[in-house]
Amino acid sequence: MKMRATLVATAAAALALAGCGGSSGTTGSTGQGGFKAPPMKAVTHLGPGEGQVNLISWPGYVEDGSSDKSVDWVHPFEKATGCMVKNHAAGTSDEMVNLMKTGQYDAVSASGDATLRLIAAGSVQPINTKLIPSYKDVFSGLKMKPWNSVNGVAYGVPHGRGANVLMYRTDLVKPAPTSWDVVWNKASPYKGKVTAYDSPIYIADAAVYLMAHRPDLKIKDPYALDDKQFNAAVALLKKQNADIGEYWSDALKQVQSFKSGDLAVGTSWQYNVNLAQSEKAPVDAVLPSEGSTGWSDTWMIAAHTKHLTCAYKWLNWIISPKVNAQVAEWFGEAPSDSKSCALTSDKNFCTTYHANDEAYFKKIWYWTTPIKQCLDGRTDVSCKTYADWTTAWQEIKG
Repeated sequence: MKMRATLVATAAAALALAGCGGSSGTTGSTGQGGFKAPPMKAVTHLGPGEGQVNLISWPGYVEDGSSDKSVDWVHPFEKATGCMVKNHAAGTSDEMVNLMKTGQYDAVSASGDATLRLIAAGSVQPINTKLIPSYKDVFSGLKMKPWNSVNGVAYGVPHGRGANVLMYRTDLVKPAPTSWDVVWNKASPYKGKVTAYDSPIYIADAAVYLMAHRPDLKIKDPYALDDKQFNAAVALLKKQNADIGEYWSDALKQVQSFKSGDLAVGTSWQYNVNLAQSEKAPVDAVLPSEGSTGWSDTWMIAAHTKHLTCAYKWLNWIISPKVNAQVAEWFGEAPSDSKSCALTSDKNFCTTYHANDEAYFKKIWYWTTPIKQCLDGRTDVSCKTYADWTTAWQEIKG
């Protein structure tokens, strides 16, 4: 779901870190790149519930029956814990980062292009996973990763993961696409009906395409772009701009545009696809041959939350087997809890979404914030930072 330059300098070195090891502790030691995480201790115990928890989430992650009466894991949580939920659905990672800075929220479902920015800014706290019983069943492929831990200390619990897919109108886009060519071809027959995600991180989608079609650029990581590689991606995006009918960040608005036929093809989330199909729109989606960008989201707790116990209870609830299965099926993503697969209504769901298929997820480039120190390991050049991406994105859109 999904841009502030002031966070880039402190976040930059943090994004080179790789987390491994323990599940609770203190941060503050110096890691790779010289980054020093704000010194904080994970809590060792919880008090009584405070009666409320204020969340920031991607659309579809916190459902209370408003979207569909049969889709509700908020009211059961409130009944079980006494913690009343207030949720703000955000459309981009940049929005989440800035909302968390206000101090008004207790927890956030952050993607990998926001998590370490939040850590570097001191907006979130280390997590004691021993206080979250459901954590033990999280797939090992999602635990203690560079985007959800620092120096061996967990900073949240994995929610799930998925790919940014290519959605298309089956009655307008023929033959069915298998490549991202359909949105990058300068002679696109869908001029004015192409859609792209409205965020600087979308530059990585252009880089993924160039990795496959411009081997001379030698792009190894779409978030690690030197001047030449970055300029090539920006040039491709500027050409695409002429074909764009809508840059989107509001999932519901994109669905409506596909339903009306104002949009025919472009990047989307499986959640949007599922919702459009449930409303009888003639759409389908594919993971193109070049691979794609994607997300691995982490529920994180605000550094100065006033509702600590309720926040911990929410983290445990959202990754518990039954609820995590519900969220995964509703949104259209692989669950994080390994026991969820036995509880999905569609018994083939986890196979379809490659829940524990690490080979599949090797095709996905998880959102990560670009930094000066090239994330692909190069040391002889500098890479473009998120601030550079933000400036370029404004120029691309015009």
